[in-house]
Amino acid sequence: MVEAILSTDLPFPKRTGKVRDVYDLGDSLLIVATDRISAFDCIMPNGIPDKGKVLTSLSLFWFDLVKDEFENHLLAEDVDAFPQALQPYADVLRGRSMWVKKASVVPIECVARGYLAGSGWKEYQQSQTVCGVPLPAGLKQCDELPQPLFTPATKEESGHDINVSFDETAKIIGESLAATLRERTLRLYARAADHARSRGVIIADTKFEFGQLPDGKLIVVDEVLTPDSSRFWPADTYESGHDQPSYDKQFVRNWLETQTWDKQPPAPHLPDDVVTGTRARYVEAYEKLTGRKWK
Repeated sequence: MVEAILSTDLPFPKRTGKVRDVYDLGDSLLIVATDRISAFDCIMPNGIPDKGKVLTSLSLFWFDLVKDEFENHLLAEDVDAFPQALQPYADVLRGRSMWVKKASVVPIECVARGYLAGSGWKEYQQSQTVCGVPLPAGLKQCDELPQPLFTPATKEESGHDINVSFDETAKIIGESLAATLRERTLRLYARAADHARSRGVIIADTKFEFGQLPDGKLIVVDEVLTPDSSRFWPADTYESGHDQPSYDKQFVRNWLETQTWDKQPPAPHLPDDVVTGTRARYVEAYEKLTGRKWK
């Protein structure tokens, strides 16, 4: 198996996230998806080979699929079309990077939920709500919701994002922008979910990020509809009432739950079978959703 790329070091101002290295090129940005993987808000000491390439390829697929309705930040995906200053690093960047427009990122995670899972299920059991939205009684774990929900969250520099109500969102960014984000989030989710269903995949929930260009235009930024930002389930085995198998890093979380680890850094080293199994799930998600064979 190829070696995991855990970090990049280019001679430009850099901001490092859990997975991405973002370089400031002045009037544009370079986003590099590494093979880092995080769980329980901790970055694992070893990565998942090719993960960054899968995330990038899948985001590019979705950007292209919905570009007629949803403008995004992409300037180029082909390294040969990147600025000349980046050409010496082409080998590292190829397949895992995007040259993108600079945008002012809206400080809200735009989450769409179509099924009752994760933190939503936990809250429902306590209060029959999801992010404060009342739901009918008697729903089971992983049930499809009566209609998809927009459940925004604040973007936190460290730790978990914090769920907020629509009214709280409106206070943070203004009512008009909040309403626009809700409409676009649910419309984008519906379109993606329809495509995924046709490919045998359920998108239980996902999160989007939006940014504003200098002229105020709202565009989709960051990554979209990947196993890192979404909960993907195989449709052919779906059955509500219990957890579902998924094409994401749940495989890593499940292994970590068996370890004597307090979920504080440093995280334990992932064994080879967990690395291999996680990579296989990411690749399978890509192949199912795109209909393309992973090279």
